Amino acid sequence: MSPAYRRVLLKLSGEALMGEQQFGIDPAVTTQIAKDIYEIQQLGVQTGIVIGGGNLFRGLAASARGMDRATADYMGMLATVINALALQDALEHAGVNTRVATAIEMRAVAEPFIRRRAVRHMEKGRVVVFAAGTGNPYFTTDTAAALRAMEMRADVILKGTKVDGIYTADPMLDPNATKFSEISYLKVLERGLKVMDATAISLCMDNKMPIVVFNLRTAGNLRRVIAGEPVGTTVTA
Repeated sequence: MSPAYRRVLLKLSGEALMGEQQFGIDPAVTTQIAKDIYEIQQLGVQTGIVIGGGNLFRGLAASARGMDRATADYMGMLATVINALALQDALEHAGVNTRVATAIEMRAVAEPFIRRRAVRHMEKGRVVVFAAGTGNPYFTTDTAAALRAMEMRADVILKGTKVDGIYTADPMLDPNATKFSEISYLKVLERGLKVMDATAISLCMDNKMPIVVFNLRTAGNLRRVIAGEPVGTTVTA
């Protein structure tokens, strides 16, 4: 099978690592994600990952309760580093060479993000997990994913979620919600659909970076997306 994409940026929410738990990291889930990533690595796909931190700490929620927004956001970035290390461990157990590159320097646990070095890792077949968001407060990990995808010259952003694509409304709440197979960036922004935040969508639109939203919980879905099968929803111009 020849993959439809040569280099991808996989965006995972922190919640994706919780599984059925209310909080924290479920080792069974990180193991499953690692197996899926191992499968696409075997096809020669170069993979970068941006991970959120919502399973451990949400900066926006803390700032809504009175914490200084910048401080809360930095704490959220540190939560993404914890998740990145957990994912790195699972990937290495699955036989995938992995590097964690963090936007906030902490040399004892991860290497600093240097664009050319990260590209080199990917060319050598290593998975690079980008941690600590953009390194700046007021930016989400969605925006970090869009930014890293541009910097790495990825072919596509793959956003792994709990649902199998983008719907007219929340399918968990509205049984009449219908799924889009394709949708434009502008429609996503106009309708205020919760795909990624507006900054990330605008960045993708300006740089013509396609986004595929798919259900990560279904084993093998990642491989299907890479094969070019019509899985999930594609956001393009």
